[in-house]
Amino acid sequence: MAPKSDPNSKLIAENRRARFDYFIESDLEAGVMLLGSEVKSLRQGGSNLGESYASVENGELWLINSYIAPYREAKTWGHEERRRRKLLVSKRELSRLWNATAREGMTIVPMKWYFNERGIVKIKLGVAKGKKLADKRQTEAKRDWDRQKQRLLRHGS
Repeated sequence: MAPKSDPNSKLIAENRRARFDYFIESDLEAGVMLLGSEVKSLRQGGSNLGESYASVENGELWLINSYIAPYREAKTWGHEERRRRKLLVSKRELSRLWNATAREGMTIVPMKWYFNERGIVKIKLGVAKGKKLADKRQTEAKRDWDRQKQRLLRHGS
């Protein structure tokens, strides 16, 4: 019998442009400090990571400009949609991220939100370097060639 997938462990939102716009050097998992209405809204799937980024400020890691839709049932005690959210990482990871952004000129890009197997919201961050226009063209050309190669193999010509 096949193992059942955990209903708590699921993808909430993904930043698919991150791999197109950046060279992802490394990635890490971080916890997020959220309000109850934010978690309930995420369970309904109302979020977007497209324009967000993470930043190390005053010895803390912050997620900036991420969108979580307002939770309709939380009338008075709701949350701000684009508020800054604190990310939870170890001191060692924080110093590594600070060195990467301050000295090496890299960016911390959120790649996806998800619920882990215990039902806790986690975010996968990528330490990335921005791509130039020529690099983006090269990535697109490689993707097109791979697609064409698969098409040729499938049709056997």
